[in-house]
Amino acid sequence: MNVLGIESSCDETSAAILSDGNLLSNLVSSQDIHNVFGGVVPELSSRAHLQIILPLVKKALQDSKISLNQIDLVAATAGPGLIGALLVGLTFAKGLSFSLKKPFVAVNHIEGHIFSGFLMNDKPEFPYLCLVVSGGHTLLLLVKSDTEIQKLGSTIDDAAGEAFDKISKLLGLGYPGGPQIQNASLNQRTDFANFPVAQCKNEFDFSFSGLKTSVLRFIQKEYGDASKIPTNDLPLIAAAFQYSAVKALIEKTEKALQNFKVNSISLVGGVAANQMLRDEFQKLSNRYTKKLVIPSLEYCGDNGAMIAYRGLKLHQAGIKYGYDFNAYPSLSDYSFIK
Repeated sequence: MNVLGIESSCDETSAAILSDGNLLSNLVSSQDIHNVFGGVVPELSSRAHLQIILPLVKKALQDSKISLNQIDLVAATAGPGLIGALLVGLTFAKGLSFSLKKPFVAVNHIEGHIFSGFLMNDKPEFPYLCLVVSGGHTLLLLVKSDTEIQKLGSTIDDAAGEAFDKISKLLGLGYPGGPQIQNASLNQRTDFANFPVAQCKNEFDFSFSGLKTSVLRFIQKEYGDASKIPTNDLPLIAAAFQYSAVKALIEKTEKALQNFKVNSISLVGGVAANQMLRDEFQKLSNRYTKKLVIPSLEYCGDNGAMIAYRGLKLHQAGIKYGYDFNAYPSLSDYSFIK
């Protein structure tokens, strides 16, 4: 079966072709225009998706040496995400599916990330513990099967990726924050400052709002404001923040490992590209002798390959979608996560 996967939930447009489980192409077009604004501008994002989606799909087909008429299934992200951006990819996919008279599958973006580990040669084994860390979501999940996902915990305020973005902006390092914080922290000591992370009522929930406040208060106390931070101190503050954020993610994951029987663990989402977090997950895997699956960097960010794979598994599970299926900007609106 040849599957076309389309992703357009935020500021990346992506098209991928999956053929009999083999990925033939996975193209991603990123919108660098948002950097100057320090964050994604929804209207600009939607317009950029409109401009690139058709040529991107054509190029994906060309690279995979698959003709449009050979597509057997069309899958697209339906949410969560920016509503205007979602509608571009979703509407395009539904129209293409209708014209080809081929099935259409609406995919939850976060579920795409959850199953992105299956794009690797060494795949997760059910049941597995999955930590989803991105700019908009932080979730700790017990994945029992393709259609049974139990939510153990989530963030009660800011997502981990959002915290990275805001601290990076506070320190004047730029956007997106994840790579900027990681680069600034490279080879730096992590004990320059102690930034505590709030504990939550649910032992598997996360909170990063207090961590951001801790960094802000430290800067105000020591320097007055961020513009007065000495150049040599900037990377030290970044490293201390990164250490605290990663520590919080690891502690909750380890607690879940102690409470649930799993065959493997997986780290997914945009923040899964963070090298310190990947290294700490490897240590966690070694301590508990559990298989660890982390997607390669090209599958950590938003991509059509994960949408194609998730769409295929939903189709194989017999789940049907009509052309009246809408876009859902919130995770709680449409998800197999319970």
